[in-house]
Amino acid sequence: MAFKRLLIPAEFAKGDKLTSDLVGIGFRFAAPMPKEEPNIEDTIIAASLEGIANDDYRMLSLLVDWFSIHVARVNVDRLVNAVQLVQEKKVKTFWASLAEWQKKDWRLKKLQKVYTGPRLDLIGEGTEFLIERQGEDERFCGTFLRIPNNLLRHRPNDVLTPEELARRSLSYHFRIMIGPSYRADMWALLEKNSELTPSEIARQSYGSFPTAWEVKRDWLLLHQLTTRELQAS
Repeated sequence: MAFKRLLIPAEFAKGDKLTSDLVGIGFRFAAPMPKEEPNIEDTIIAASLEGIANDDYRMLSLLVDWFSIHVARVNVDRLVNAVQLVQEKKVKTFWASLAEWQKKDWRLKKLQKVYTGPRLDLIGEGTEFLIERQGEDERFCGTFLRIPNNLLRHRPNDVLTPEELARRSLSYHFRIMIGPSYRADMWALLEKNSELTPSEIARQSYGSFPTAWEVKRDWLLLHQLTTRELQAS
């Protein structure tokens, strides 16, 4: 059977599963760690979907803080490809607005273009009144999304630092070493399970088969060298 590359999961995590996955990528929630390490882009997109659908502003506020702290480790190409496939217009607006806010990172230029319509209000009715009273959230001024000040609280201490998350997440660790890429996630997968085939690696990381094949080859090469060196010593 020919390999077919996946771009998004069949279903994004919700409820308790999402809460646990968010703990796995550095949210300080009172919830257990996930049994399996979650994909970073899947998890932050799932958080935006649930936060906007359920008016969960605590989740959205932590997501905004998480993004500002960890944006350098996000696989932006993967994030853009996945967000483009999301149907909810306000979710696309949210990500385009985050990209505009963090536009000093040149990689986010494509993410800014996932939404090109008029400005939207995050909370709908009451936005004008709240902005008149409290002002607009400075982080989103000039973006596609209007958000009253103090609606999304700034709580960076409720998010793990890069150093803390690198100890918790193997894929994050390798994104620091290799760069925020499919290759880094593939390497992390092999460190956890060296028996994975290139097809399995590609599917689990959303990467291409050729890249997965190369990573498997390189991983085996380095580990064979390490084994020989240990035997020689």
